[in-house]
Amino acid sequence: MSADVESASSASAATAMPELSMPDGLYFDEVAKLRLLAPETHEATTHLRDDCKDFSERVGQFQDIVGGFVEMLSTLSAAVEKEKLRAISSRNQLKTVSKQRQAEQQLLQALIAERQAHLERLRLQHESLLRVQQEREQFVDSLVEQK
Repeated sequence: MSADVESASSASAATAMPELSMPDGLYFDEVAKLRLLAPETHEATTHLRDDCKDFSERVGQFQDIVGGFVEMLSTLSAAVEKEKLRAISSRNQLKTVSKQRQAEQQLLQALIAERQAHLERLRLQHESLLRVQQEREQFVDSLVEQK
């Protein structure tokens, strides 16, 4: 049978391809090659193969784009996390400074109260000394008048 197919193949290549009766499932293509698939099936299969190849390329491009996007988001996430930690650190420092100022203010208020108490003691002592001085001056005056 292969001799019949080869002679039919060479005969159809030399002439305008006359209709030959072929067993079911065997076909000649446009260049007189023997095929197992019908020309429409072969064409559809070729088209499907090309579409699959195109789809695979597009999926690859999509994966590249998604990979770049994921990398960019990862970088952005790291930057956001760094800024978040910096903000937390700044907030903690602010709280610490605020607490330090409150402690310093309380210390200064205690110092003011202590100094005011000391001032009051000095004022009372001064008044006492002024009375003593006045009494002595009166005593001296009375002694001078008696003489």
